[in-house]
Amino acid sequence: MRLAHRRICRRRVIRWPQWPNRKPRRKKMPDVAGTWRYITCTAHDGKGNKLPDPYSPLTEGRLYLSADGRMMSVLCDHAQDFAPGQARFYSSYCGRYSSDGGTLITKVYAASDPSRVGGEQVRGVRFEGERMVLSPPPAKMGDVMQHREIYWERLSSI
Repeated sequence: MRLAHRRICRRRVIRWPQWPNRKPRRKKMPDVAGTWRYITCTAHDGKGNKLPDPYSPLTEGRLYLSADGRMMSVLCDHAQDFAPGQARFYSSYCGRYSSDGGTLITKVYAASDPSRVGGEQVRGVRFEGERMVLSPPPAKMGDVMQHREIYWERLSSI
């Protein structure tokens, strides 16, 4: 700890420690605020083996991240035909987000999946050129632990 202050007391120098800043220091992250378009999602297992793409090639999505910490995300399969009994894929949620430079954490206020409401959605964040890659925590799908990466392209800045 850096010593910030001195005080003389009975001919002894007492050094007072400087109190650390209570807010965690955050790495500078590229500005995520803006509107983003879903590009693709890839998946692999715990050994790095590629898995089939989790979403249809006709999946469309938007991600909105405001400069003041609000967000909303929606993904939907726009295929025309489905097998009998097959449901259309749809996922959305919104809330307040924060970032520490490598992680995006959203406190969920509303969602298409009610079990998400009131919880947190955590995503790893990295950039590949102009694309933002979000990585949710690994999740078990069937018998396989899936690691996903969701690619987004910026449509506009705020």
